[in-house]
Amino acid sequence: MALTVLSVVLAVVLYGSLLWTGRQGLRDPSDRMLRAVFLCLLCAALSFPFGVPAGARLMDGLTGDGAAKLAQNLCLLGTGHFLGCFFIHAASNPATATVRVRRQTVPLVATAAVITLAMALTPGVERSHTYATADMREPGVAVFYLMAGAYLTYALTIALVWTVRYARLAGRPLVAGLRMLTAALAGMVLASAVREVATLVRLLGGEIPHPVIVGAKLALDLAIPLFVTGVVWPGLVTRWASIRVWWHHGRVYRGLAPLWTELHAAFPEDALERTRSDRWWDVLTPRSVHRRYYRRVIECRDGLVRISPHLALAADTEMPLEPEVAALHLRRALRAHAAREEAPSQAVPVALPDGDGPEGGGLEDDVRQLIRMSEALAALRV
Repeated sequence: MALTVLSVVLAVVLYGSLLWTGRQGLRDPSDRMLRAVFLCLLCAALSFPFGVPAGARLMDGLTGDGAAKLAQNLCLLGTGHFLGCFFIHAASNPATATVRVRRQTVPLVATAAVITLAMALTPGVERSHTYATADMREPGVAVFYLMAGAYLTYALTIALVWTVRYARLAGRPLVAGLRMLTAALAGMVLASAVREVATLVRLLGGEIPHPVIVGAKLALDLAIPLFVTGVVWPGLVTRWASIRVWWHHGRVYRGLAPLWTELHAAFPEDALERTRSDRWWDVLTPRSVHRRYYRRVIECRDGLVRISPHLALAADTEMPLEPEVAALHLRRALRAHAAREEAPSQAVPVALPDGDGPEGGGLEDDVRQLIRMSEALAALRV
């Protein structure tokens, strides 16, 4: 049951991250680092179903014994290769990176060719065996696991060294993701090295305790979702910050409704946008929420500027009006404006930012004053 739950969690994290990085890659096809991350996750995602018993049986039934095992290991080789490509592109200029990536392709292709040939030369009865039950004294089986394990250990070790170097220089939130990658890669290197040693011991006729093999597999199963999380962590943090801003803007938009309703009824010509989209989902998109937020703030402030002379007369003061005081006299001022009563032409400060907020009198401070006035106006209605 535990392994089933772990597999489901791994699949959700892996394929969700693959979709997210694929979407980002479509936005910027020229980003080679992003492309390497996507290909790395794609290879990992393709290898996953071949490692599940049901997927392995289906693959073997369609193409022959050992096909799932070969496909899984080829995908894992690609995962290690494209992970190295990411660091190569991150550490080198485009021209140098292209040359280095081509050099790294040589051992990848050579290893893939050798393990494919080894699988083809392995007797059919041995192809369907798992690593735990495979006979390492069979030459094809030994070559298959030794070559695949050697390349993975090499590629993962190189990636681990580069990750540690970057983690020392990176800032948040990138450093958090790199630390996850460091832990994940360390687990992968450990699991790969243990399997490589176990293969050699079994080739020489020795026996490896079963808990060691299970522990190495468990370390790999835990490292893969941690690795995927580390890759997408900076993007997740950025997305979470965007969601918080989206939620805040939506809440402010609704909070300003009482004030905006009064001012819009008096000054409908001040509306910045009078057309509406017929598509209901546009209302929930981040761009639409931000646009409506800024529009409502600007319209509220413009309306207050226009009504401020009447507000000053209603409050019988020319001093800057506090939000609560302005709310108390707003309706009287609006009635006076509607009746075209005489008022000074000069605007009076209303609900000005106090400059005590983190923005030091910026937009957020201005919005807070408008929210205060809108809440006071709503309270007066009650």
